[in-house]
Formats: sequence, structure tokens, C-alpha cells
Amino acid sequence: MHPILAERYRLLAYIAAWQLLAVMAAALLAGTAAFSWAEALSLALPLSFFYGFACLGAFWVCQSAPLGRVSLMRVAGTQLAAGTLSASLLLLAAQAWAAFLDRTDLFPRKLGPYATAGAPVLLGTGLVLFLLAVALHYLLVAFEESRRAEAQALEFQILSRDAELRALRAQIHPHFLFNALNSISALITTRPEEARRVCILLGDFLRRSLTLGARDRVSFADELALAEDLLAIEKVRFGDRLRHESRVEEATRACSVPPLLLQPLVENAVTHGIAQSLDGGTIRLLAERRGGRLRVVIENPRDPDTPGRKGTGIGIENVRRRLDAVYGREAELRLQVDAGTFRVELSLPAKG
Repeated sequence: MHPILAERYRLLAYIAAWQLLAVMAAALLAGTAAFSWAEALSLALPLSFFYGFACLGAFWVCQSAPLGRVSLMRVAGTQLAAGTLSASLLLLAAQAWAAFLDRTDLFPRKLGPYATAGAPVLLGTGLVLFLLAVALHYLLVAFEESRRAEAQALEFQILSRDAELRALRAQIHPHFLFNALNSISALITTRPEEARRVCILLGDFLRRSLTLGARDRVSFADELALAEDLLAIEKVRFGDRLRHESRVEEATRACSVPPLLLQPLVENAVTHGIAQSLDGGTIRLLAERRGGRLRVVIENPRDPDTPGRKGTGIGIENVRRRLDAVYGREAELRLQVDAGTFRVELSLPAKG
């Protein structure tokens, strides 16, 4: 669509610019003492309005000779031919309008002879104005193409981010399922009843996590409930070795977060903290809302003498990449490792 006609503010600005040119032309005519202000305005305003809309045709001329795609000689020849035709149209319109004013007897003198005598000036002025309109349309075409390119780049970025999020989200379930099956395998021979109970809990947990994982956002309360379910499964395996404490402000429960955000972090705390400590320990979870930010801390004990296991950090890296894809620089994940403690701290916008 025509870049000027497509948006109202552009059309109004375009019309205003042409009417300003008309007033300036009328001032020049009145300044020669050959015309009164009434005569000058009667000639300049209608002709400017007419020629302004005639010059909108420069857009299609620019489309037929786009810069950078055809030779400069062709561009120059096309625009000069179109400008000469448009200037001739302006001359004919001026003569016809002057003749019409003469027939109305609005003014004591005839304006037609002046329009005929000023033909060279009208042709030159019409050509210059058309070429200025051409320059304007080339700028608008370049601007529209740039805006379309930016929109396409943004759309591609969004599609890439969504694809990455889907891939990262899909990674969570196999990773957790692998660890859960290991737990069941360890219980089958020694504690078959508890292994059966873990299977039931695991089925319920997976059903709920798949439901939440299909959404773009979930409430932090749902995330907390899912983390509690995960800990209930793991407690069957670890018994008294696994304890947990939660300090959650009520204001945080309504916050909107990406789904399955806590699960990898809690799983990491169990697998690489509790499971590696002979006496087990306590997983602590803190959630608070401060100044428009949601702060979540998960802390677990660690045995500094235990060598690191392969795969350590997959869940944390998954969370980090998902936060980066969703929030960019607005979210932050920090790790703190002390002699006997491993701590993960999340800070993200607290949006309801």
C-alpha cells in the first residue's frame, strides 16, 4: 500500500506541507505587485492541493525503478520523464483553473494570460516539486523495507526462542525420569512396597508436570506444589536422610513464572546433595517478593570430600538458559558453593 496513504498522520503532514508551499508561492506572487493576496491565494491553494495528490503517483514510479536494483541511468530517465509529464499536467491545470476563475468574474482582471505567460516557471517548478516528491517516496520506501526487515528479524527471534524453550522443556522430563527410574530400581529388590508407592507417586507427578509444562506461564504456587510432589517421591527412597524446610511469602504464590522452573533445581539438590551425603541433610527453600522482584533460594548440604559426578549441572544450566530466553537480562541465576553448602538463588520479575 502507498506509504503516505497507509497512515493518517503521514497524509495530514503531507497535505499540510503542500499547503505551506502554496502560502509561500502566494506570498511570492503578491510580492511582485502583479497579484493581490486574494488572487494569489485563489491560484496557489487549489493548484497546490491538486498537484500534491498528483505527486503521490511518484510512489509507483519509484516502485518501477527501485534504487539499487536498476541502473542509475534508468532511474534518472524514468523520473525525469515522469516529472516532465507531471509538470505539464500542472501547467494544464493552472491554465484551466485560471480560465475558470476568469469566467466567474471574481476578480477585475483576467488571470489566464498570466498562467500562459508563466508557463516556463510553472513547468520548472512542477518538475522540481515532483523530483522532491520522488526523493521523499524513496526515503519512505527504504524506511518501510527497514521496518519490515526488523519485524521479520524479531519474528524469527521469537520463533527461535520458542523453539529453544520447547527443546529445553522437553529435556526436563527424560532427565528426571532417568533419576526416578534409578530410584525405583534401587528399591525393587530391598523394599518392593515402597518401589510400588514410588511408581504411583511418579505417575501422578508426571501427569501433573506434563499439564503444567504445556503452558507458557504458571503460578509460583503450582511450581511449589510440584516441588513438594517431587520431594515426596524422593523421601520414599531416602527416608529420614531427606528433610526439607520451606519459607514462602504468600505474596509470591500469585507470581507468574515459566513452568518446571523449580523441579530441576530441587532434583539437583537431591541428586548431588542428599544422595552424596552419608547422613543426608535438609533442603531449604526460600521465596520472597521485594521491590517488584521474585527471589527464590534453594540450599542443600554437600560433602566437600565427595568427587563430582558426571552430569552435574544439567538442571541448573537448563534453568539458566530458559530464564535467559524468557527474561533476557531481567532475570539472574547465581550459585554459591561453601564448605558444606550448595546454594542456588534466582531473581526474576515478579509479574502476576
